[in-house]
Amino acid sequence: MTPFDGTYLWKMTEAPSLELVWSMHTQKMADYGFDRLFYGCTRYRSGDNLGDPDDFVILSNHSAEYTSRYIQDDHYRHAPMVNWARRINGAASWRLIAESAAAGELSAREMEVVAFNKAHQVNAGYTISFASLSPRSKGAVGLAAKPHLSQQEIDELWDEFHQEIIALNNILHLKVLALPYGVRSRLTSRQREVLEWIGDGKSVQDTAILLGLTPATVEKHLRLARQALNVDTTAQAVLKASLHNQMYFSRDISP
Repeated sequence: MTPFDGTYLWKMTEAPSLELVWSMHTQKMADYGFDRLFYGCTRYRSGDNLGDPDDFVILSNHSAEYTSRYIQDDHYRHAPMVNWARRINGAASWRLIAESAAAGELSAREMEVVAFNKAHQVNAGYTISFASLSPRSKGAVGLAAKPHLSQQEIDELWDEFHQEIIALNNILHLKVLALPYGVRSRLTSRQREVLEWIGDGKSVQDTAILLGLTPATVEKHLRLARQALNVDTTAQAVLKASLHNQMYFSRDISP
């Protein structure tokens, strides 16, 4: 196992892009026996509803087939450990799945997800559910063990290294929250500029003067920004762009 040292932490905290952070993190988790990860985060949760999948931050190094089916077939809505993560903060062994299944506590839809995972050799692992300051937010990561490892073996590895693993995943989560993301809702530089001035309380007329544009052009950029972000109002666009870290960031870390 690669030694846990300050150099890795320094590189992670200094990483300027989500792609680099994810690449480093998946490599590090493989050192601990977890070779496939599925990270998800939403800021649009309402009760048990996690919101629109198009607004999720999803990072995965599972196969493209697994990842797309997990989302498109709504497996994530019925996955036993996702249901666990909705209710509880912390970390839990996937041993809970086998125990719940043996006790007859899983629904038919949950058992479908268990079978789907088994077909893709997603058998053993851990889930970490991150604490959130907002009831609208929720983030979690599923750490799937290498296929040759049993749950017993990964539990033993976890007993030895769980503090490091949890700390590293917390760093990942914090980096995700801090970096720009959202490929499907990516804004142009001009759309960002217009939203930033509107977010600062400027009127359309003020924004036009500040950017050397006509009010009609500013309105056009606002309309295109609303379309890109899939919202109805400019206020919603400002909020969503801000939550996705697509406003007020250094251009050195632009997506």
